Amino acid sequence: MGEMMYKLFASASLLTLGLYHLICTFFHLLKSPQSYAAKPFYPFPRLSSVTGNNHHNHNRLQNLPLFILILSLFVAFLHETLISFYSDPLVKGSTPVHRFSSLNSAAVFFLFLIIAVYYLLSDSTSLIPLPSDLLFALASVGFFLHYSAASSSAAIQTSDLQAHCDSLSARISALCSLLCLLLACRSRLFIADAALAAAICLQGLWQLQTGLSLYVDGFIPEGCHRLLDVQSGVEGSTKCDIQDSKLRAVSILDLMFTVHVVLVVILIFVTYTMVVMAAGVRRTGSYEALPTNNADSNHIQMKSLTGTQA
Repeated sequence: MGEMMYKLFASASLLTLGLYHLICTFFHLLKSPQSYAAKPFYPFPRLSSVTGNNHHNHNRLQNLPLFILILSLFVAFLHETLISFYSDPLVKGSTPVHRFSSLNSAAVFFLFLIIAVYYLLSDSTSLIPLPSDLLFALASVGFFLHYSAASSSAAIQTSDLQAHCDSLSARISALCSLLCLLLACRSRLFIADAALAAAICLQGLWQLQTGLSLYVDGFIPEGCHRLLDVQSGVEGSTKCDIQDSKLRAVSILDLMFTVHVVLVVILIFVTYTMVVMAAGVRRTGSYEALPTNNADSNHIQMKSLTGTQA
């Protein structure tokens, strides 16, 4: 039950972060397409009616998404650190293998935590702020390390389903690392920024699917069963007894991964439509908006027609 609760927490955190970043990316693009540049963090919009002592409180409210991110990273770091002190019967090798694997994941989350805390301190104090391209480069390194940690965790698992879930999660982290590297080189690459937010949403959905497939009896594929806790061991996951059941379960996981990708694509379309409606911006095939002022419409120049007859 403990691992399932952590998967639910990780899924909610990643989905919230990815969806918020996706909304801000679309809104920023629609409002100012000429000056668009990807940002690693979008604060809440400032309130125009802020006066007196409320100004400082509203400035803190702007960083609320960053506070939530820091809290989520701290919980993930604490979780990986704590489980490193317990043995895992599903890990190949001895107890130190599981310990070092968990500490590796904890170190990755600690790296993200340091970056987020420094960004918060630089925004609220006199610390020198990090450029956006450097932040994206550091995030790329963090996602690559998470890809490496997840791949290593999949390699030492005796549970075929958990190994496959970790392997697919590692691929999403590798995609995030590549997208962050592209944004570090070209901050105006809108496609990479939107794809990064979508990949984070996909990671959140996959964390939920991983928890359901490994720890909830109703979602475990047929022919597999959940291992109960053993003495002096952490909570076990799903195990398949015969080869046919294992192959069938892996195929089901691949199908569910494709379904989650489709759901993320639908989420992108729905989010973009809602942001366009909320922003009140009309588009005609490009990012440029047509002038709405009557005085401006009189200045629209048409190309002269030459070589025609009345």
